[in-house]
Amino acid sequence: MKNSKLVAAIAVCAAVATGGFALYQVSYAAGSPPPVKLDHKSLPLFNNPPAALGQTNAVGGPNFSSIVQRFGPTVVHINVRGLTTTTSGPDLSQVPPQLRDSPFFQFFQQFQGQTPHQVPTEGLGSGFIISSDGLVLTNAHVVKGAKSVTVTLTNHRSYKATVLGTDTKTDIAVLKIPATGLPTVRIGNPATLEPGDWVLAIGSPYGFYNTVTAGIVSAKSRALPDDSMVPFIQTDVAVNPGNSGGPLFDTQGDVVGINSQIFTQTGAFEGLSFAIPINVAESVARQIIEHGHVQHAKLGIAVQTVTQQLANSFGLQTPRGALVAQVTDGSPAAKAGLKAGDIILSVNGQPVNDSSDLPMMIGLMRPGQKVQLGVWSNHRQTTIDATLGSFAEGTLVADAGNGASGHGLGLQVRPLNPNEQAQAHVHSGLLVQGVTGPAEQAGVQPGDILLAIDGKPVDSVSEVRSILKGAGNTIALLIQRGSNRIFVPVDLG
Repeated sequence: MKNSKLVAAIAVCAAVATGGFALYQVSYAAGSPPPVKLDHKSLPLFNNPPAALGQTNAVGGPNFSSIVQRFGPTVVHINVRGLTTTTSGPDLSQVPPQLRDSPFFQFFQQFQGQTPHQVPTEGLGSGFIISSDGLVLTNAHVVKGAKSVTVTLTNHRSYKATVLGTDTKTDIAVLKIPATGLPTVRIGNPATLEPGDWVLAIGSPYGFYNTVTAGIVSAKSRALPDDSMVPFIQTDVAVNPGNSGGPLFDTQGDVVGINSQIFTQTGAFEGLSFAIPINVAESVARQIIEHGHVQHAKLGIAVQTVTQQLANSFGLQTPRGALVAQVTDGSPAAKAGLKAGDIILSVNGQPVNDSSDLPMMIGLMRPGQKVQLGVWSNHRQTTIDATLGSFAEGTLVADAGNGASGHGLGLQVRPLNPNEQAQAHVHSGLLVQGVTGPAEQAGVQPGDILLAIDGKPVDSVSEVRSILKGAGNTIALLIQRGSNRIFVPVDLG
């Protein structure tokens, strides 16, 4: 299972039949697999055939039986086998306490858990057929760590699968089985989904082949920990270990997502499941099929959420966009002229409503692509053109977190000495030595480095006082804490 760092786990939907939960990574020759020559225009994934299924006009809820009859055979069961390294040794847990001080106990204790060996593992998941000549789409975590992958169709025919490629950043994998004349899914448009719409999942939860479950769309564009590139579709469709990689259908019978994760505290379904939008999967699958690998773009900034207090500080009427907290030296953002304190409001005309939107937008683009950013800078709106870099060359847009809020200001600061500047990798700023009242309530801590106030760099106490004289009711402090930079809004009252 794939766990998040939150109190509740983000659990991937891959079940293990034996030996506990397996690692799923297909091993193939070093480097990217060679490109596969296919007639892409004939693939339903890229060129959908005319609709063969009428709309479902049901009273009191849709009838999904026609969808299951038509597209159930396109869903496959995936079995993976592999080896995982573990350690073992004498089990000393049953030794009575009165004997644990003996020389024999101490002798055997040194061998406990120190004998590495490999044990066979087996896991399962789901997938669906996207071309009649054997292309199968699934999750990357389903096939992670596997030495062999077997795909079984609904007619019980099984095939050894080749993994054409995987992309762990979006959790997409493409498999190829040696078969022709296979039934294929129809690809839909996730943009047409709305919260409350009915959706349907087919998969193999806990190994129960071709299990059908249904529910509604709960929300769209959900950002999950460690999956910042994917705007997940949240549903209340029952999804359990083994459903991973299976399709999410709309009421027209079109695939709109790939069931990928569940939010759970027990490891089983608790009403929160998440699917990767099929348009994201389509873009990634195209790269895998054509090139054998996937490239993601980067901008080279850290961003944080714009709160109402921060919006007031920067003269923005409503809290929206992504606040630039840090710009990486030499990055595409730095070359384009972005700076800390700028707020990115749009990308190529598409609104950035929250900081979580930006990593999704940028990460799914290609390196070298030119973008136009709508930016709020120095209390006015402007546009900045940037050429995106490659994710492999540096840091993608990252979330620096939300700034703490408080009331007023109270700081004891001093200039940094040369050694402190070198250690912090800054050329200016003030070391926070004491925090009281308003600044303390805002979350500023001793040891922080104050770099700027309302976007204006500070290098002396007199500069701080000068800026505060002309400040409004709310100011934004740019703070460096360790290697991270964040804006902290402070309400002066």
